[in-house]
Amino acid sequence: MLPTLVDGAPSREEALVLRLRRGEAAAVAEVFDLHGRAVRAFARRFVGDDAAADDLLQEVFVALPSVIRRWEERSSLRTFLIGIAVNHARHHVRAAARRRAATERLAAEPGAHGTDPEQDARRRELARALQRALDELPLDQRAAFVLCEVEERTAAEVSVIVGAPEATVRTRLFHARKRLRVALEREGAR
Repeated sequence: MLPTLVDGAPSREEALVLRLRRGEAAAVAEVFDLHGRAVRAFARRFVGDDAAADDLLQEVFVALPSVIRRWEERSSLRTFLIGIAVNHARHHVRAAARRRAATERLAAEPGAHGTDPEQDARRRELARALQRALDELPLDQRAAFVLCEVEERTAAEVSVIVGAPEATVRTRLFHARKRLRVALEREGAR
């Protein structure tokens, strides 16, 4: 449950959710302003492509008015939005997995570029190898890995986002790490 102010008035987030549930378009825009960057960042990390991340971001906020009633207020609104993004990203990956080109996710991260061209080339190749390895993971394992390792969320947070028990999230993460290690070793990456 979200906290309320001392006088019993709803918090800013609660008031925003109430407006969403009433169907106010301005509330969707406000939520986008507050949480759009975080949702897009997750989408970018999950699908590895800017255009697809933009599409997923749009899908999340188009879906928000119709799915807000399912929000149980056990988590923050941002966590709920990431959960919507996970579901949409799963559908995207299933539909586009074989068509999507390998990307350079790690090389594109801020601060990833050095002054050594050889090191930059190794980093880009590692990013491509990691993306190929991520593409091979089952979607549940990929979601657990991206949310826990890349987004640095706890297993408890991820369990709320994906709707699975915390122990299941930990198991998926364990298997994802194991499969990624094998895939990267197979490609000669370290």
